[in-house]
Amino acid sequence: MRNFKILYAEDDETLAFLTKDNLEQNHYEVIHCSDGKSALKIFEEEEFDICIFDIMMPKMDGFELAEAVRKIDVEVPIIFLSAKTLKEDRIKGLRLGADDYLVKPFSIEELLLKIEIFLKRSQKNIPTAKTIYEVGKYQFDTKNFILFNNEEKVGLTQREAELLKLFLDHKNSVLKREQILTSLWGTDDYFMGRSLDVFISRLRKILANEEGISIENLHGIGFRFSIG
Repeated sequence: MRNFKILYAEDDETLAFLTKDNLEQNHYEVIHCSDGKSALKIFEEEEFDICIFDIMMPKMDGFELAEAVRKIDVEVPIIFLSAKTLKEDRIKGLRLGADDYLVKPFSIEELLLKIEIFLKRSQKNIPTAKTIYEVGKYQFDTKNFILFNNEEKVGLTQREAELLKLFLDHKNSVLKREQILTSLWGTDDYFMGRSLDVFISRLRKILANEEGISIENLHGIGFRFSIG
């Protein structure tokens, strides 16, 4: 079964990286553009199952892009992601033919749900995301937030489970601190940073006896989840 194809236009480099990466981890093919003109050119050349547009972009903003896309294709679903919170902006986006409008910061889970809804409306089959991971002696059930094996079961909070899944999807790679915060909370601030430290400390304790697994703190940069 083919991966469904998303056109994603966003000029914020960090947010674009995180969103694109999460969508690809959930088996979507994502073509990213950092400005509206580039996105329109690609849309004219290729077919997409859904479009996700930021509003404030260089060269051509999201409103202009959506209007141009609608002249080419009246059916492809369009979701706006924007820091604009005024009701007038939301109404304008919907009038231009957008199917939904998510205000930044948004959660990846909410965006994935929106995508699934629109693809179902188009009577498409949704790709199945990976839900079970191998973590040392454990199986990690991402849907039920548990680590388990034949002898024991360890419950995680939802946020701990989301963090562990993020680490596993990027195992042996450096994740910047702001990337983790934006991915999990949709924002990067001091209080969320303190919460992140607590969750990482708990994951370290849970996995302390697992040979070959470590969560390395790279001072001033972020973290690396290593698994052999």
